[in-house]
Amino acid sequence: MDRRTTLLAAAEFLAWWAGLALLWLVLISAVDTLELAVGAGVAGVAALAAVAARRAVTGR
Repeated sequence: MDRRTTLLAAAEFLAWWAGLALLWLVLISAVDTLELAVGAGVAGVAALAAVAARRAVTGR
């Protein structure tokens, strides 16, 4: 992977993470430190899955 590909992959991951973390915050009723930590972690795992699924489908 060259530098451009790495930056695009990182940007894609961050975009997925931000969207999923925002969705988590919208759907929970009480926002406290534990909820933020769990939401960030789960959004990270889901973002990795989304990036991997897209790469599996498109072949890139």
